[in-house]
Amino acid sequence: MEQMAKPKPKSQPTWTDLKAKLADFDRAALLGLIQNLYAAHKDNQTFLHTRFGLGEDLLEPYKKTIDRWLWPDVLRNQDTSVSQAKRAISDYKKAVGDPEGLAELMVFYCERSAGFSSDIGADDEGYFNALVRMFEQALKIANALSVERRDELVTRLDSVRVIGRNIGYGVEDDMDFLMSKFTPKRQ
Repeated sequence: MEQMAKPKPKSQPTWTDLKAKLADFDRAALLGLIQNLYAAHKDNQTFLHTRFGLGEDLLEPYKKTIDRWLWPDVLRNQDTSVSQAKRAISDYKKAVGDPEGLAELMVFYCERSAGFSSDIGADDEGYFNALVRMFEQALKIANALSVERRDELVTRLDSVRVIGRNIGYGVEDDMDFLMSKFTPKRQ
């Protein structure tokens, strides 16, 4: 008896596959699909609101996420999650990628991370390493902004650096080095 060959499973669908299907949609069908995506998940709503500039404070949902994951409610046994906090910044970048908004979120990340570490007395070296890396990224992106916006963000990062003195694990030394490396000399 001959055995039938099993069909090979198709690899995961790609954007090209999806785009081919979407080509058959008319305007109403495409709007219906977007409406379904909008209703399916809060992250989709946040993305679309940000992409189209809808709402008073486009950074607020991203800041809420960063705050939740970097300064959790320890009385409720909430954990920290560097990856979830960073994901908020990445999601914002995918939605619009505005350098000023990115810099603001990165500085906010540093403020919340350093503040939590100082107030709670955290001792997670991975958490501190992520803080220093974000501090560096924030300095880099802030330097590409207008002088007054840059100066405002660098002043806030300098406050984070001061808080870093209480953290230990070389955080202060790393931040001092980064501040001197990326901050333009002021006359």
